[in-house]
Amino acid sequence: MSEVLLHVDQLVKRFGGLTATDHAQLTVKRGTIHALIGPNGAGKTTLIHQISGALQPDEGAIRFGGQDVTAIPMHQRARIGLVRSYQITSIFKRLSVVDNIALSVQARSGSSFRFWRAARSDCERYAQAAALADRVGLGARLHTISGSLSHGEQRQLELGLALATQPRLLLLDEPMAGMGPDESEKMVELLQSLRGELTILLVEHDMDAVFRLADTISTLVFGKVIASGTAQQIKDNPDVKRAYLGDDAVVEPHAAA
Repeated sequence: MSEVLLHVDQLVKRFGGLTATDHAQLTVKRGTIHALIGPNGAGKTTLIHQISGALQPDEGAIRFGGQDVTAIPMHQRARIGLVRSYQITSIFKRLSVVDNIALSVQARSGSSFRFWRAARSDCERYAQAAALADRVGLGARLHTISGSLSHGEQRQLELGLALATQPRLLLLDEPMAGMGPDESEKMVELLQSLRGELTILLVEHDMDAVFRLADTISTLVFGKVIASGTAQQIKDNPDVKRAYLGDDAVVEPHAAA
Protein backbone atom coordinates (compact mmCIF):
# COMPACT_ATOMS: atom_id res chain seq x y z
CA MET A 1 0.00 0.00 0.00
CA SER A 2 1.30 3.45 -0.90
CA GLU A 3 2.46 5.74 1.84
CA VAL A 4 0.07 8.52 2.80
CA LEU A 5 1.47 11.88 1.69
CA LEU A 6 -1.45 14.18 2.58
CA HIS A 7 -4.00 13.70 5.33
CA VAL A 8 -6.85 16.17 5.86
CA ASP A 9 -8.46 15.54 9.23
CA GLN A 10 -11.89 16.90 10.18
CA LEU A 11 -11.35 20.22 8.42
CA VAL A 12 -13.93 22.94 9.02
CA LYS A 13 -14.16 26.36 7.39
CA ARG A 14 -17.01 28.79 8.05
CA PHE A 15 -17.86 32.09 6.40
CA GLY A 16 -20.36 33.71 8.74
CA GLY A 17 -23.31 31.34 8.94
CA LEU A 18 -22.14 29.27 5.95
CA THR A 19 -20.14 26.11 6.58
CA ALA A 20 -18.06 25.77 3.41
CA THR A 21 -15.99 22.83 4.68
CA ASP A 22 -17.79 20.45 7.01
CA HIS A 23 -15.41 18.13 8.89
CA ALA A 24 -13.79 17.05 5.63
CA GLN A 25 -11.64 13.92 5.65
CA LEU A 26 -9.23 13.22 2.80
CA THR A 27 -6.22 10.93 2.39
CA VAL A 28 -3.92 11.16 -0.62
CA LYS A 29 -1.33 8.44 -1.19
CA ARG A 30 2.14 9.15 -2.48
CA GLY A 31 2.63 8.72 -6.22
CA THR A 32 -1.08 8.65 -7.08
CA ILE A 33 -3.46 10.89 -8.99
CA HIS A 34 -6.37 11.73 -6.67
CA ALA A 35 -9.39 13.57 -8.06
CA LEU A 36 -11.77 15.74 -6.05
CA ILE A 37 -15.18 16.07 -7.68
CA GLY A 38 -18.53 17.54 -6.73
CA PRO A 39 -21.27 19.88 -7.87
CA ASN A 40 -20.77 23.64 -8.16
CA GLY A 41 -20.77 25.17 -4.71
CA ALA A 42 -19.66 21.94 -3.02
CA GLY A 43 -16.64 23.67 -1.48
CA LYS A 44 -13.88 22.15 -3.61
CA THR A 45 -11.96 25.38 -4.14
CA THR A 46 -12.30 26.31 -0.47
CA LEU A 47 -10.83 22.95 0.50
CA ILE A 48 -7.95 23.37 -1.96
CA HIS A 49 -7.35 26.88 -0.57
CA GLN A 50 -6.92 25.38 2.89
CA ILE A 51 -4.63 22.59 1.73
CA SER A 52 -2.42 25.08 -0.13
CA GLY A 53 -2.37 27.53 2.79
CA ALA A 54 -4.31 30.34 1.10
CA LEU A 55 -6.99 29.96 3.80
CA GLN A 56 -6.69 28.87 7.42
CA PRO A 57 -9.26 26.32 8.64
CA ASP A 58 -11.38 27.04 11.69
CA GLU A 59 -11.01 23.47 12.93
CA GLY A 60 -9.12 20.34 12.00
CA ALA A 61 -5.61 19.56 10.82
CA ILE A 62 -3.60 19.11 7.62
CA ARG A 63 -0.59 16.78 7.62
CA PHE A 64 1.84 16.65 4.72
CA GLY A 65 4.56 14.01 4.70
CA GLY A 66 3.81 13.34 8.35
CA GLN A 67 4.27 17.01 9.29
CA ASP A 68 1.45 19.14 10.67
CA VAL A 69 1.30 22.06 8.24
CA THR A 70 -2.05 23.50 9.39
CA ALA A 71 -0.53 26.76 10.61
CA ILE A 72 2.28 26.99 8.04
CA PRO A 73 1.82 29.78 5.44
CA MET A 74 1.50 29.05 1.73
CA HIS A 75 5.05 30.02 0.72
CA GLN A 76 6.55 27.70 3.32
CA ARG A 77 4.33 24.84 2.17
CA ALA A 78 5.58 25.43 -1.38
CA ARG A 79 9.17 25.17 -0.16
CA ILE A 80 8.55 21.70 1.26
CA GLY A 81 6.87 20.56 -1.96
CA LEU A 82 3.16 21.31 -1.48
CA VAL A 83 2.50 23.39 -4.59
CA ARG A 84 -0.69 24.78 -6.09
CA SER A 85 -0.58 25.58 -9.79
CA TYR A 86 -1.80 29.17 -9.44
CA GLN A 87 0.76 30.03 -6.77
CA ILE A 88 3.50 29.69 -9.36
CA THR A 89 4.41 33.12 -10.71
CA SER A 90 1.99 34.04 -13.50
CA ILE A 91 3.15 33.64 -17.05
CA PHE A 92 5.15 36.61 -18.30
CA LYS A 93 3.36 36.96 -21.61
CA ARG A 94 6.05 39.13 -23.21
CA LEU A 95 8.76 36.57 -22.50
CA SER A 96 9.45 33.35 -24.35
CA VAL A 97 8.46 29.90 -23.14
CA VAL A 98 12.02 29.02 -22.15
CA ASP A 99 12.54 32.34 -20.33
CA ASN A 100 9.36 31.76 -18.31
CA ILE A 101 10.43 28.30 -17.20
CA ALA A 102 14.00 29.45 -16.52
CA LEU A 103 12.59 32.03 -14.10
CA SER A 104 10.70 29.30 -12.26
CA VAL A 105 13.84 27.16 -12.10
CA GLN A 106 15.68 30.21 -10.74
CA ALA A 107 12.99 30.81 -8.10
CA ARG A 108 13.40 27.23 -6.88
CA SER A 109 17.07 27.98 -6.20
CA GLY A 110 16.11 31.00 -4.11
CA SER A 111 17.35 33.65 -6.52
CA SER A 112 15.37 36.83 -7.09
CA PHE A 113 13.38 37.24 -10.30
CA ARG A 114 15.07 40.61 -10.91
CA PHE A 115 18.25 38.74 -11.88
CA TRP A 116 16.63 36.98 -14.83
CA ARG A 117 19.06 38.58 -17.27
CA ALA A 118 21.97 36.89 -15.48
CA ALA A 119 20.03 33.63 -15.52
CA ARG A 120 19.91 33.81 -19.32
CA SER A 121 23.64 33.09 -19.45
CA ASP A 122 23.33 30.15 -17.11
CA CYS A 123 23.53 27.21 -19.51
CA GLU A 124 22.57 24.63 -16.91
CA ARG A 125 19.46 26.53 -15.88
CA TYR A 126 18.34 26.97 -19.45
CA ALA A 127 19.04 23.34 -20.21
CA GLN A 128 16.69 22.42 -17.35
CA ALA A 129 14.10 24.86 -18.69
CA ALA A 130 14.33 23.44 -22.20
CA ALA A 131 13.95 19.89 -20.87
CA LEU A 132 10.85 20.90 -18.90
CA ALA A 133 9.38 22.66 -21.93
CA ASP A 134 9.85 19.48 -23.92
CA ARG A 135 8.28 17.46 -21.10
CA VAL A 136 5.08 19.50 -21.23
CA GLY A 137 4.89 19.39 -25.02
CA LEU A 138 6.39 22.79 -25.79
CA GLY A 139 9.82 21.70 -26.96
CA ALA A 140 9.18 23.14 -30.40
CA ARG A 141 7.98 26.45 -28.93
CA LEU A 142 10.98 27.37 -26.76
CA HIS A 143 11.43 30.83 -28.23
CA THR A 144 7.76 31.58 -28.85
CA ILE A 145 6.46 34.61 -26.95
CA SER A 146 4.16 33.17 -24.31
CA GLY A 147 1.34 35.60 -24.96
CA SER A 148 0.96 34.21 -28.46
CA LEU A 149 0.42 30.63 -27.26
CA SER A 150 -3.04 29.08 -27.48
CA HIS A 151 -5.07 28.68 -24.29
CA GLY A 152 -4.14 25.00 -24.07
CA GLU A 153 -0.44 25.74 -24.61
CA GLN A 154 -0.53 28.38 -21.89
CA ARG A 155 -1.96 25.76 -19.51
CA GLN A 156 0.87 23.44 -20.55
CA LEU A 157 3.33 26.23 -19.77
CA GLU A 158 1.74 26.77 -16.35
CA LEU A 159 2.27 23.09 -15.65
CA GLY A 160 5.90 23.46 -16.74
CA LEU A 161 6.34 26.33 -14.28
CA ALA A 162 4.89 24.17 -11.53
CA LEU A 163 7.12 21.21 -12.38
CA ALA A 164 10.18 23.49 -12.27
CA THR A 165 9.65 23.85 -8.51
CA GLN A 166 10.03 20.06 -8.11
CA PRO A 167 6.76 19.57 -6.18
CA ARG A 168 6.03 16.51 -4.07
CA LEU A 169 2.28 17.19 -4.26
CA LEU A 170 0.78 19.28 -7.04
CA LEU A 171 -2.69 20.78 -6.58
CA LEU A 172 -4.41 21.36 -9.93
CA ASP A 173 -7.69 23.25 -10.10
CA GLU A 174 -9.58 22.41 -13.33
CA PRO A 175 -6.56 22.11 -15.66
CA MET A 176 -8.88 21.28 -18.60
CA ALA A 177 -11.12 24.33 -18.09
CA GLY A 178 -11.75 26.24 -21.32
CA MET A 179 -10.04 23.66 -23.52
CA GLY A 180 -11.34 22.07 -26.67
CA PRO A 181 -11.35 18.28 -27.11
CA ASP A 182 -7.89 18.10 -28.69
CA GLU A 183 -6.32 20.31 -26.02
CA SER A 184 -8.02 18.35 -23.24
CA GLU A 185 -6.74 15.08 -24.68
CA LYS A 186 -3.21 16.48 -24.78
CA MET A 187 -3.46 17.56 -21.12
CA VAL A 188 -4.83 14.16 -20.07
CA GLU A 189 -1.90 12.45 -21.78
CA LEU A 190 0.53 14.84 -20.13
CA LEU A 191 -0.87 14.22 -16.66
CA GLN A 192 -0.87 10.48 -17.30
CA SER A 193 2.83 10.71 -18.11
CA LEU A 194 3.47 12.16 -14.63
CA ARG A 195 1.86 9.21 -12.86
CA GLY A 196 4.17 7.81 -10.20
CA GLU A 197 6.70 10.64 -10.51
CA LEU A 198 4.80 12.99 -8.24
CA THR A 199 1.49 13.07 -6.42
CA ILE A 200 -1.39 15.05 -7.92
CA LEU A 201 -4.60 16.26 -6.28
CA LEU A 202 -6.88 17.27 -9.12
CA VAL A 203 -10.14 19.24 -9.13
CA GLU A 204 -11.89 18.68 -12.44
CA HIS A 205 -15.43 18.71 -13.89
CA ASP A 206 -14.55 16.70 -17.01
CA MET A 207 -15.67 13.31 -15.75
CA ASP A 208 -14.25 11.38 -18.69
CA ALA A 209 -10.83 12.86 -17.87
CA VAL A 210 -11.30 12.12 -14.17
CA PHE A 211 -12.24 8.49 -14.80
CA ARG A 212 -9.23 8.06 -17.08
CA LEU A 213 -6.72 9.75 -14.80
CA ALA A 214 -7.62 9.14 -11.18
CA ASP A 215 -6.40 6.26 -9.05
CA THR A 216 -8.77 7.49 -6.34
CA ILE A 217 -11.76 9.83 -6.54
CA SER A 218 -13.31 11.68 -3.61
CA THR A 219 -16.72 13.35 -3.89
CA LEU A 220 -17.41 16.55 -1.98
CA VAL A 221 -21.00 17.67 -1.33
CA PHE A 222 -21.89 20.65 0.89
CA GLY A 223 -18.32 20.72 2.19
CA LYS A 224 -18.29 17.06 3.27
CA VAL A 225 -16.52 14.14 1.60
CA ILE A 226 -19.32 11.63 1.06
CA ALA A 227 -17.35 8.92 -0.74
CA SER A 228 -13.85 7.94 -1.84
CA GLY A 229 -12.85 5.05 -4.06
CA THR A 230 -11.89 3.88 -7.52
CA ALA A 231 -13.64 5.16 -10.63
CA GLN A 232 -15.92 2.15 -10.71
CA GLN A 233 -16.76 2.42 -7.01
CA ILE A 234 -17.62 6.10 -7.39
CA LYS A 235 -19.67 5.46 -10.53
CA ASP A 236 -21.64 2.76 -8.72
CA ASN A 237 -22.10 4.68 -5.46
CA PRO A 238 -25.80 5.62 -5.11
CA ASP A 239 -25.07 8.67 -2.94
CA VAL A 240 -22.63 10.05 -5.52
CA LYS A 241 -25.06 9.37 -8.37
CA ARG A 242 -27.84 11.23 -6.58
CA ALA A 243 -25.65 14.14 -5.53
CA TYR A 244 -23.50 14.67 -8.61
CA LEU A 245 -23.33 12.12 -11.42
CA GLY A 246 -27.08 11.69 -11.72
CA ASP A 247 -29.08 8.50 -11.43
CA ASP A 248 -28.86 7.97 -15.20
CA ALA A 249 -25.08 8.40 -15.38
CA VAL A 250 -23.72 6.32 -18.22
CA VAL A 251 -20.09 7.46 -18.34
CA GLU A 252 -17.87 4.39 -18.37
CA PRO A 253 -14.56 4.65 -16.48
CA HIS A 254 -11.43 3.72 -18.39
CA ALA A 255 -8.45 1.90 -16.95
CA ALA A 256 -5.79 4.35 -15.88
CA ALA A 257 -2.66 4.19 -18.00
